[in-house]
Amino acid sequence: MTAIAGTGELEATEPLIVSDDGPVRWWRLNRPAALNALNAGVLDALATEIDRLEEDPGVRCVVVTGVGEKAFSAGADLDELDGLSATEAAAVLASGQHLFRRIEWSRVPVLAAVNGYALGGGFELCLSCAFILASDNARFGLPETNLGLIPGYGGTQRLPRLVGRQKALYVMLTGWPFPASRAFELGLLAEPPVARADLEARARELARIVSAKGPGAVRAVLEAVGGADEDGLRRETAMAAIATSSTEAAVGIAAFRDKRTPRFADSPG
Repeated sequence: MTAIAGTGELEATEPLIVSDDGPVRWWRLNRPAALNALNAGVLDALATEIDRLEEDPGVRCVVVTGVGEKAFSAGADLDELDGLSATEAAAVLASGQHLFRRIEWSRVPVLAAVNGYALGGGFELCLSCAFILASDNARFGLPETNLGLIPGYGGTQRLPRLVGRQKALYVMLTGWPFPASRAFELGLLAEPPVARADLEARARELARIVSAKGPGAVRAVLEAVGGADEDGLRRETAMAAIATSSTEAAVGIAAFRDKRTPRFADSPG
């Protein structure tokens, strides 16, 4: 999930720009002033597009990317998470997690083209995609523990499946962002990172290659490979909801807004 960005800026007219290029559909996260933070408007727009996708057999592949030079998405929006009770947080997290699960199980592959930061919920969105492409200026991370939070949109389940338990714990417990070159070494990227100027062209090329395959065969591969475990996702939602409503989270979010290092108590609460 989580909360690496928080803004009060005026929203762009469309939180998600959607366009078609033959059989390839593009989703562009469109909050560049907020580093494309995943607020309710963005998540609702993605949910609407998943519904449209299921009804449009002409689309064979989707590419999701971010508008602007700085970020794919720097995470969920702190303004919408701050002060939620555990019950309220659970509802928000379950909704976002369900959306990412639908992306993971979409009838066509959804590819992530990462330009800039993919942190917290932005990284979790990438992890729900069929595979990830990245520019050489991309940076990835799950920094939730820096704020007294934990990933809540599937990161605790999908990341270990891709890189193994130890490396996943390292990423989550240090909270450090890492470059695209390291993401490739860890096995997170489908191929080595490319220059920023070449990312969109490479994503278009691969999406067209995928789109040319038999749609039934592509769907069968997606189903055979499967996705994150449902029980594990439910556990994550429960734990993330408790963390979101905790005193630790309040301390961490306040420190983030004040641009200072948080000082956590010895015991969570």
